[in-house]
Order: sequence, then C-alpha cells, then structure tokens
Amino acid sequence: MEIRGRLKDFTVQDDRLGAISFFGTFVFYLATLYLAIAFQTMWYVLLPMMALNGLSAVRLYVLQHDAGHASLFKTRKHNDLAGEALSLVTFAPYAAMRHNHNMHHSHLGNLDHRDTGEIHTMTLREWNTAGFWERLQYRLYRNPFVLIPLGSLFTYFIRYRWPKNAQTMWRSVLLHNLAVFSYMGLIYALAGWTGVLIWFLSSFFGGMVGVFMVYLQHNFEDTYWDRRPDLDPRLAALQGSSALDLGWWMDLASANIAYHDIHHYNARIPHYNLRKCHQMLRQEFDLPTIEWPEAIRSFSLKLWDEEQERLVPFPKTRAQGAVPAE
Repeated sequence: MEIRGRLKDFTVQDDRLGAISFFGTFVFYLATLYLAIAFQTMWYVLLPMMALNGLSAVRLYVLQHDAGHASLFKTRKHNDLAGEALSLVTFAPYAAMRHNHNMHHSHLGNLDHRDTGEIHTMTLREWNTAGFWERLQYRLYRNPFVLIPLGSLFTYFIRYRWPKNAQTMWRSVLLHNLAVFSYMGLIYALAGWTGVLIWFLSSFFGGMVGVFMVYLQHNFEDTYWDRRPDLDPRLAALQGSSALDLGWWMDLASANIAYHDIHHYNARIPHYNLRKCHQMLRQEFDLPTIEWPEAIRSFSLKLWDEEQERLVPFPKTRAQGAVPAE
C-alpha cells in the first residue's frame, strides 16, 4: 500500500526531541502538583493546577506507551529505562503494559480476540441472545457516566496493581507497586493527607481523560471488526482506529496519540512525528477525522452489527435490529 512507503521518513527517532518531551513533561507534572499543594487554599490556583497535572499525567502515559513500542528513543535500553521511570506516575507496570498493548496491536479488529482490547464491545447478535443480567451489566459498563469515572478508578488504581498476563512478570509488578506506594508515602510525608488527596484527584481526572481517549480510538460508527480469514490488518489499522481532531491543546496533552490510525498502521512513528505525518497524508489520502460533535455522539454507539458492518446503538426492543446513529 502506498501509504506504508510514505511513513518511512517519520519513523526516525530523535533523541533530542524525545528527551525534551520526556524531561519537559516530567518537570511540568511535578511543578503543577507542587503548585496545587502549595496553593491549596486558593481554589482559582488549585483547580487549574490539578487539571493541568492530570493532563500532564495523560501525556506521560503516552510517552510510556511510546517507550513500549521502542519509538521514544533510538535504543531499546533508553526506551526501557524511560518506560520504567514513567510507570511511577502512570501507575502502569511497564513490562505488563508493553506486553498487553502489543497484544492489542496484534489482534486489532479481530472479533475472536476482543479480550485484547481496552474497551469490550458486544455484537448485536450476542446482545439479542443475552440474558437480562448480562445485558444490564453491559448497559452499565457502556454508560459513559459509569465507564469514564469508574473505568479510571478501576483501571489505573486497582487493575494495574495486577494487570492481565502479569503471571510471568510478577516480580516487576510487585516492585512497581512498591514504588507507587513509596511515591504516595513521600507525598504524605511532605504534604500530609491533603497532599495525597490532591494527587489522587488530579490523577483521577487524568485517568478519566485517558479513558475518554481510549474509548474514542476504536469506538465510532464506521470502525472496523471482522473475523479471520477475512480480517484485513490494514483496514483494521486505518479504518478501525480513529483520527481525533479535538484541538491543538488535546494533541499537546495526549502527545498526538489522537492520530491513532497512523499509529496503528506503523507503531514505530514516535509521538513527536504523528501529527505532522497525519497532516501530510490527509492532503493525499482519504483519512477522515472525528471532531467534537461526532466524538460525543460516539458514546451512544454500543454494539457491533456484523451485517451492517458498523457500530450501532442499543436496539429499542429485543426483536428490533439496531439502527445507525443519525
């Protein structure tokens, strides 16, 4: 495919850009946390600093994700060191995160391997044959007012303490947990329980932004799912992953991971090249983007309709088929 050849120049890592992004974001994260705690009695300083701290945590998570793909720096050693360091503030054990995320890339769009995805999606056929309790559970799970806040709380603060497929890397997971609790202890020693609460709420906000982004990366009306042998990995990457045009500030906070279609097509492209790569390709190829109205509407889409080959809302009754969003 012609697109693949156009991406080659963007896969070159630049250690200077990687270091600026890594250290610059870390300093910003620590500075906003310090200012939030130091000015905790001044809400007009506290709240913006907490929000910025949460957004910087999102960016640090994306940098750890880049390190897992060996795309942040030139060498695997430097990427792994960065990934381990970042795990302290992302709460994600680096080795387990890297393994599980690479599994997600390997099985993207495969209806027979939905366990490797971040957000579970039922098919319309499964929904129509599901019992009352299974449907109720799934309705609650896909409700954005449940999915986003509880998803943030569960994923980053609970699930990552022992993530999927962590059995073979349990030592690193335990060491990671020890480091995270030591970090919390340091905040308590320096700022007491109020400092811990500020850190927690800032991280919780960042986690909600992260869940919001993760949902939109693969849950939109014209996404792509299929089964082997018909599954096409190229379509799964470009059509099954979104390109979100939510403003430059979201690109900055998310380290350009909003351009997820190009990332899935070639995960070796570092975050500092993703945006300009996508803008270049949009001038030559049909790479649709999702803006805020469609992004919000995507949360009304719940089930994959294998016949229509699109994500659809819940059917109004058991007997009805779901219809695409207007």
